Amino acid sequence: MKWQQAITFYQNYLRIERGLSKNSISNYTFDIKKLQKWLEKNGINESAIIISETTLKEFVYSIAKEVNPRSQSRIISGLKGFFNYLVFEEYRVTNPMELIESPKLGRKLPDVLSLEEIDAISASIDLSTPQGERNRAIIETLYGCGLRVSELIHLKISDLFFDEGFIKVTGKGNKQRFIPIGDLTIKYITIYKNELRNHQVIQPLAKDTLFLNRRGKGLTRAMIFHIVKELVQKNGIKKNISPHTFRHSFATHLLENGADLRAIQQMLGHESITTTEIYTHIDTTHLTEIMNQFHPRKST
Repeated sequence: MKWQQAITFYQNYLRIERGLSKNSISNYTFDIKKLQKWLEKNGINESAIIISETTLKEFVYSIAKEVNPRSQSRIISGLKGFFNYLVFEEYRVTNPMELIESPKLGRKLPDVLSLEEIDAISASIDLSTPQGERNRAIIETLYGCGLRVSELIHLKISDLFFDEGFIKVTGKGNKQRFIPIGDLTIKYITIYKNELRNHQVIQPLAKDTLFLNRRGKGLTRAMIFHIVKELVQKNGIKKNISPHTFRHSFATHLLENGADLRAIQQMLGHESITTTEIYTHIDTTHLTEIMNQFHPRKST
């Protein structure tokens, strides 16, 4: 079996069996193609079915000179998943990545915006421009509902249940969940819909898409990143901020104000509670206050 055929089979598995998006599938297979190109460059004629642990160790050693430990760890993890699939489908007997260890990494905690910083970002949006109301609604939805960028750009008008106080979100693997939405976020989305979106010429395929560009089409991930980057620079915020930071801030602020971790997990759409638990490491001061307030052996 040639490399491209093995990659195609794996992509089909990720799409059909695991229900992953095109973007996720591309990320999963990017490093496999990197391995394929490395083999070609070095004249190594080993297919995915017969490639040895020795060859893979040489590849891992070569990339260690080019990328940081975190990227190296991601590549190793991705290749392990690929070869696990080949073993599962009985194309291989063993996983040649099994004994190859990832570099030890410290846990990297995400940057979080304070409520004051989020208020400043929202207040700095120029509402005199045609897209101002839209951008404010975008920022408030990212923070107010804790959405991923992909969830935001695919949010539909038919997903808005404002009377019930919820929105329906389609997350990873096309899994749907309902997220509570606050009055302020409802207010800004409604203003955008009524005062800007209703007056646009909308392309047929975007009739139900909530957030649109000037041409009446859905926004791209890149456009959301651009909007956030400009607003962060405008406010002189020096943190490493992306659209995902608003999701981190949403979860952190809920936890700080006493929300249950399981409830946060459901709202974020995390499959495992361990993914949500990263937020318990962000504000240890808050956790100390909780301990002192509620534990029977609290300090006196």
